[in-house]
Amino acid sequence: MDLQGKKVLVVGSGLSGVGAVEALHHAGAEPILFDENEKLTAEEVRGRLTHGAETEIVIGTLTEEQKASVELVVLSPGVPTDTAFVEAFREKGVKIWGEIELAYEMGKGTVIAITGTNGKTTTTSLVGAIMAAHCKDVDVVGNIGNPYTLTALDATEETVTVAEISSFQLETIERFKPKVSAILNITPDHLNRHHTMENYAAAKEAVCKNQTKEETCVLNYENSYTRAFGERCPARVVWFSSERKLADGFYLEGKEIFRAKGGVRERLMDIHEMKLVGVCNVENVMAAMAVTTACGVPMEKILSVVRTFAPVEHRIEFVATKRGVDYYNDSKGTNPDAAIQGIRAMDRPTVLLGGGYDKQSEYDEWIEAFDGKVKCLVLIGQTREKIAACARNHGLSDIVLADTFEEAFSVCVEKAEPGDAVLLSPACASWGMFPNYGVRGQRFKEMVNQMEESC
Repeated sequence: MDLQGKKVLVVGSGLSGVGAVEALHHAGAEPILFDENEKLTAEEVRGRLTHGAETEIVIGTLTEEQKASVELVVLSPGVPTDTAFVEAFREKGVKIWGEIELAYEMGKGTVIAITGTNGKTTTTSLVGAIMAAHCKDVDVVGNIGNPYTLTALDATEETVTVAEISSFQLETIERFKPKVSAILNITPDHLNRHHTMENYAAAKEAVCKNQTKEETCVLNYENSYTRAFGERCPARVVWFSSERKLADGFYLEGKEIFRAKGGVRERLMDIHEMKLVGVCNVENVMAAMAVTTACGVPMEKILSVVRTFAPVEHRIEFVATKRGVDYYNDSKGTNPDAAIQGIRAMDRPTVLLGGGYDKQSEYDEWIEAFDGKVKCLVLIGQTREKIAACARNHGLSDIVLADTFEEAFSVCVEKAEPGDAVLLSPACASWGMFPNYGVRGQRFKEMVNQMEESC
């Protein structure tokens, strides 16, 4: 789409919205930055923009005249696509894009897109590190915290863009077409936004809807949704598996990772050579291997990066040992399936800190995964009663409900004995207590590091 002179409504004034406005100015469009949060001021929002003086900013409500002038709407990921506000534009024939589609239209080079319920950030970061070891110009963008629009303007044909993409962002793609995509897994999450698992899965699968057999999609053989999707995937499929040998693909056997092609297998590495821990991270590594192999990176270069790659912050991140207790920050475990991977990575009695914002999740599978390792479950937030009831139904009796994060942390310290682990792995979003999982994880690490070595 030629954006020159077009009136474009950007909805949401966060990082994504700001990036979209900057990109639109560069393309010669006339953006209107809109945020319905009346606690904001136009001056405050204007201060976030390089082109603040040139940007029309609307806080609270758009006039009918402003609505009528809009030729394209660009939504920030946090804005649902099925609201009456958005539907009104759609009914008038106005295109609805997100930041990802806008950036793709404006960018150049090779695009790698990674999605999934869990493991996106670790896999995206690892793929970015591998590609950076092989290529001169690599951008790691998207849901990982770096808006795609802010890098797309400087991209050349030599640029490799590695994008972590959420289901929210995938709802608004139109022509977006990565060279290599990956769907790491699909498990229940964000049902308060997508309403059904069918809708949620469809959003994830959209990452490769414009691909052909000339492009590649990496899929998890051990996830029922991605395995079924492989039969109708429009791209060439490369599988990875943590549970069985594959005739073609990457798989884990015992403690070793293999690559197979046409039934001929090649041993790649022992997982103890990695700094990452847990089966979930082995899956992330195999996915990254498959993605970067499809991009032409030599295996020796891939393995060299994998061996030195450190865990992503807030994802089963070792913080410190205090008074003989190991503390782990898994604040990015914002849904039950992610939290399952956190507890599976523990190899000792564990005091588990969980709970938070209610995304309408169910917690039975998470609690079943405790497998006798959780000696005490400390719960906070909106979901604490719901999780506690579920845990009791599964026979767990040592449960403590705390009113604040600080109180919960104190209980964890009190309950843990030398040789134990304390794991922050909430299985819930942070909203209500913290603005995001990163702030929650940082607070946990601060409290751990402030502890004295002795009582």
